[in-house]
Formats: sequence, C-alpha cells, structure tokens
Amino acid sequence: MSETLLSELTTLGVGGPARTYVRARTEQEIIDALIAADDAGDQVLILGGGSNLVVGDDGFDGTVVHTASTGVTVRRAEDGRSARLSAEAGEDWDGLVARSLEEGLSGLETLSGIPGTVGATPVQNVGAYGTEISQHFASARLWDRVERRVEVFDRQRMAFAYRDSALKREMLGPSPRWAVLQVSFDLEVRGDSAPLRYAELARSLGTEAGERVPASRVREAVLRLRAGKGMVLDPADRDTHSTGSFFTNPIIPADAGADLPADAPRYPVLDADGAVDESLTKLSAAWLIQHAGFDKGYGLEGESAAVAGGRAALSTKHTLAITNRGQATAADVVAVARAVREGVQREFGVRLEAEPVVVGTRI
Repeated sequence: MSETLLSELTTLGVGGPARTYVRARTEQEIIDALIAADDAGDQVLILGGGSNLVVGDDGFDGTVVHTASTGVTVRRAEDGRSARLSAEAGEDWDGLVARSLEEGLSGLETLSGIPGTVGATPVQNVGAYGTEISQHFASARLWDRVERRVEVFDRQRMAFAYRDSALKREMLGPSPRWAVLQVSFDLEVRGDSAPLRYAELARSLGTEAGERVPASRVREAVLRLRAGKGMVLDPADRDTHSTGSFFTNPIIPADAGADLPADAPRYPVLDADGAVDESLTKLSAAWLIQHAGFDKGYGLEGESAAVAGGRAALSTKHTLAITNRGQATAADVVAVARAVREGVQREFGVRLEAEPVVVGTRI
C-alpha cells in the first residue's frame, strides 16, 4: 500500500493523490482490500484501466482498489455452435476482444479498441457501433460490500439500460456496493460478424447495415475508425489523452424531439432485450455540441483558449472528447465541459450528461 497520483493511472492524466492505493492481482486480494477499507470506514474507488474516470485535483480521500486480476476461460457448448467466454475483472478489454476472435467467436468485434478493463464494461453497459455489452452478457461474479459475500448476477438482475446498469445505479459517488470480480459472455462460434447495425461501419466495409462480414475485418475497420477519431490511446497523440466520449447521447421523450431542428439526428432506443422503445428518442451529443458552436479543437486557440488556457480542449478529431493537451488540471477539464454543456443547454434546451465517473469535483 502506498500513496500515488491518480493522474498517473488515468488516460485523461488528471487527478491528485489517493490517500491509500492497493493493487489487487487476484480475486481474493480484491475482496481482502475491500474488507480492509470497509473495516476502516474508508470511501472506496475501484479502478480498472482508468479510461472512464475524472478525478479532482485534490485527489481521493479514501482507498483506491486497482483491479489487476487476470485469467480467461472458454467453455464451448456441446453442439459446437456457441461458447461462454469468461474473464477476470482486471483483464484488458481490447485484449479480450482479440482473444474472442482468435477462439473463432463472434459478437464482440465492434467493441474493439475500447480502453479499460473487463470489470468496468457491465457497469457502464459499454457500447459502440451498434453493439452493447448487454447483448452478449451472460453473468457477472460480484463482491457485495454490504452483505460481504460473493454473488452472481444474470442479465435480468443487471437491469441494463443505455450506458447504465443495476451496478451503476447502486453507487454513492465513486463508492460502489458491488465490485466486479469476473464477467462472462455468450458468443457464437462462427467466423463472420454479427449483423452490422451501424451505417458508418458498414460503409467502411463496403457493405450495408444488416449484412455479415468476417469478424476480423470488422475489428480492423473499427480500430481504424476509432483511431481516426482519436479514440485509441497513443502516447504521442494528445487527442487520445481523454476519457473517450465525455458526454452520453441524450435520451429524451419521443415527442420532445419535435422542437429540435429537422436535420438533428435521431436514433431508436433499444431496451435490454434489443426491442425498440417507441416512447424514447436518442440524440447525437456530437451533433448538438457542434451545432451549438463548439467545433473540433474548441479551447485550443482564439477566444476559446481563455476557458482553460489551452491546456484542455475538445479533440481536434472529434467534438465528443475533452482532451488533456499537456499539463491540464481537472479544473481545466471541468471548465471546458461546463462551457460545452451550458452552450448546448442554451441553444437546444437539452442537458448533456457526463459519461465518465467523476470523483472529487463536479461538472
């Protein structure tokens, strides 16, 4: 155990010190660290890859448990048509996607290139390019900090929604009731992808939505698309020093969308079973941001540089990402986030919500 700067453990690169830091390399070490923190009456922050986290400049006055447990198993069905892929919470997510393709499994390929660890994916119901974790989720092995026992949640008990789950809803600030120990996914045994749902991805592959192509080609295309938007971490590219998408796509009542410009993109909202919820509409946060007057690179130069001194700014590749241009503080990131959110609210009457977990500061 030791004190460490959280800026060194997050992709955004901001955040003060943790009062206590524990790197837990096994399931039992995770449980033991949580029991010790709870016995001490500490607040707890569970850290994975640090890719979806904004920590304030004063740091975290509690115990940070850094999950570093590893291990992957594949159990194939007797009929050979499906398999269950299980991974410990500390496994690298993109590494698991690559492993799934090596095993001849289809379903996770559009989630390639997402930074972070396996344990974080069901909490946020991570998604991209038409796929969400909920679609392939089988179960999660969890530590219940209240009852002090291991439990297993199936898909129904997770109560997934857009970028949400029962685990996320039972958090008080950064401190979760449930700590993810292991996650399992049910996947198809086949060489081609799941049907493509995202038009941009389909076009990049020279096909149409609804078609299947080799899963390995889908992974390659997704990695190219994400890299082009600065969404694959590259130490030499300041556009990638971010939390990825900083704001979620707003979901509003379907009739409320009538007040927006006709050319504002509108998307169907799927429930946990993949059915369309006709009462809701999903908007494009990126479109709202850009059409409220915030272009790529906002905050870097001109009048907008005064917001955070050019130290934090929107990505030059993608308006959804707030980036650390070097030497940014959490206060700088928050200043840019507030300017964007207030501008969108003023222009369209839509409130943007932050996607990353925010600790020790407020957006």
